[in-house]
Amino acid sequence: MEQAQQMPPLSVSVEESARILGISRSATYELIAKGEIKTFKIGRRRLALASELKAFIERAAKIGAR
Repeated sequence: MEQAQQMPPLSVSVEESARILGISRSATYELIAKGEIKTFKIGRRRLALASELKAFIERAAKIGAR
């Protein structure tokens, strides 16, 4: 039987977002409150699109490179 290819997650929790970004959970919530990271809710869970995190990192790197 062939192994199914595992697809990377499309969205992640705030806690996982913080881990991916290398910042604290509190700092992640601050960025969400400022609108720098867009999130959405499904039920009681707040999630961020993986593509949104990548875009945030690219924006931050561009600003930091100046």
